[in-house]
Amino acid sequence: KLVYPPHLLERQVRQRQPAVSVLKYKLKRGVTCSVPKVRSTLTGFFPVLRWLPKYKLREYVWGDVMSGMIIGIILVPQAIAYCLLAGVEPIYGLYTSFYANIIYFLMGTSRHVSVGIFSLMSLMVGQVVDREVFLAGFDLNEDSKPSGPDVLNGSMDINFTVGQLHSVELMGLQCSKECYAISIAAAVTFLAGVYQVMMAVFRLGFVSVYLSAPMLDGFATGASFTILTVQAKYLLGLKFPRHQGYGIVIITWINIFTNIHKTNLCDLITSAICISILVAGKEIQEHYKDRLKIPLPTELVVMAGATLASHFGQLNSHYDSSISGHIPTGFIPPRQPSFSLMSQVALDAIPLAVISFAFTVSLSEMFAKKNGYTVRPNQEMLAIGFCNIIPSSFHCFTTSAALAKTMVKDSTGCQTQVSSLISALVVLFVLLFLAPFFYSLQKCVLACIIIVSLRGALRKLKDIPAKCCAGQNDAIVWLVTMSATALISVELGILIGIVFSMSCFIFKTQKPKVSLLGQANDTALYEDVSEYKNLMLPPRVHVLRFQAPLYYANKDSFLKSLYKAVGVEPFLEITKRRKAEKKAKEMSIKQAKANGNKNDGEVITVLVKRELGFHTIVLDCSAIPFMDSTGMATFKALVKEYKEIGVSVLLASCNTSVIDTLQKGQFFGKNNEDMSSLLFHTVHAAVLHARNTSAAAESRSNDSVV
Repeated sequence: KLVYPPHLLERQVRQRQPAVSVLKYKLKRGVTCSVPKVRSTLTGFFPVLRWLPKYKLREYVWGDVMSGMIIGIILVPQAIAYCLLAGVEPIYGLYTSFYANIIYFLMGTSRHVSVGIFSLMSLMVGQVVDREVFLAGFDLNEDSKPSGPDVLNGSMDINFTVGQLHSVELMGLQCSKECYAISIAAAVTFLAGVYQVMMAVFRLGFVSVYLSAPMLDGFATGASFTILTVQAKYLLGLKFPRHQGYGIVIITWINIFTNIHKTNLCDLITSAICISILVAGKEIQEHYKDRLKIPLPTELVVMAGATLASHFGQLNSHYDSSISGHIPTGFIPPRQPSFSLMSQVALDAIPLAVISFAFTVSLSEMFAKKNGYTVRPNQEMLAIGFCNIIPSSFHCFTTSAALAKTMVKDSTGCQTQVSSLISALVVLFVLLFLAPFFYSLQKCVLACIIIVSLRGALRKLKDIPAKCCAGQNDAIVWLVTMSATALISVELGILIGIVFSMSCFIFKTQKPKVSLLGQANDTALYEDVSEYKNLMLPPRVHVLRFQAPLYYANKDSFLKSLYKAVGVEPFLEITKRRKAEKKAKEMSIKQAKANGNKNDGEVITVLVKRELGFHTIVLDCSAIPFMDSTGMATFKALVKEYKEIGVSVLLASCNTSVIDTLQKGQFFGKNNEDMSSLLFHTVHAAVLHARNTSAAAESRSNDSVV
């Protein structure tokens, strides 16, 4: 038999420094200034200063230039298209992509992440923009019809705000619908960036741990349904405003079927052709991805071809097809976001900030691990925060890392963030020279680009059976989040997803498994008898394992499970014994009256007290990561109650956190005097102690009888 000494391990004594001295030290270190510290701060805030001087030109430049140009080519059609989601003019999507790529090049720590315009962020911004534009009194039914000469042949200096009847005063100027829309987008973007920087400064990145993978997948899928629904009207050429409030998917589809007779055949035919070409291009890309070194620029080809067809076929004037309108060249003078609008969108910026940084940090860590380097999550939060704060003064809206473009970047040989600089230069070229040539581009073509880009997210519907097999809890979280996002709203969807995901975890800890353990072949190994074969229960000792933290929410469940496993509740056992003793005394009194024998009652009482088939309960605490004061009090009461019926309760394999909690609650006595008899390092040591103690007690009892 194995014999364990009582003091096999001894805790180290840790002396904590006073909080005042720690605070003084941190303040002193924070205010001291030196050249190395300034250099370290600058290179920490701008990581480009660290890696750019070490740039291996011959080794890196080809991959960076190729991936940068490819991403730039992909960015241009997406930047213009996603403005339909954001409810702003197409030029602002190009601005957003340009500035975000430059700022992330300077501040990001990931070599592969592509930061810029993202469909989900655009949708969330668009919902805020449409709501505020509607509340400001603008007509959401307005379909701005461009006027003036053809852009391909004439002047490019057309004022696209002319003809707007309604305007509001903003920062001392009269603001049209387009001006007000981008002002709202800039205000919510500025606040989202501020929130992200604050989260980085106060180290609040832990918030992302509440965004579980099933919840994020469900949110992305539900948002994809919403995006598809919002864009469906453009495929048919229908003109009705985006629904304000909850149930956007349901209400929008009702409006679509109500107005289906107004379908524009020109837009419908164009949409069918464009979707067919885009899907075919994607399928060819996926089927021959091993042979194709670079992705096919299908979106750009479709945009160019559709623009030429719309221009020379005069589809807008002949068939009333909605077109993008004038996209000016160059840059609009910067203007600070309107602080008067920020109070209206302060709450809307919170989910934008959380989702934006969650996608960015998770993608940067994922691709860093894949390519064998490390990133700094806190710096990533700062980088994405400033990718929103600074561009908000240049008429941009909220950005984030995008999975699809990041995967393309990685697969096309990207080595560093120089590729982001190349992508920004491609967008700059379009801004300076090519933007006005998209004047005649139909909106239905942009909607096709958006919808086809959702294929990846919508394909996750195929994974539902696999999710159910992998874990029922994850599948339910995914389904609830997806349904709430699609059927209620995007903002409430993520909130419901977080709350439901946390509720599932709390519910799981409220009803954890309590296992009865058995011994494996006379060894020191004890495991669950319901999971493993050929295990022997220790004689007259119950070994139980509680597989969860013990706290106020699950202490009742813990007690019920333990009572059920043991088969004896102390309170009920005491009540039964008292009734039996009372009955035995009554019988002994009757017998005493009959024959004068006064000892029978005492004999019966002793026999009643020896009814139990076990003398010790050993609690394996190895699966209890922590406990609160309620859990400690539960243990304390448990020991006391079972002691009253002659059963000992021993603890085994407790971690130091649990031991500290028990010591603070004086579970082991005033000076831990009972610690050696209640706490053991292993289950087997506790079982051996129980056997020895019981044998010694029986020996003393026999000696006393003799």
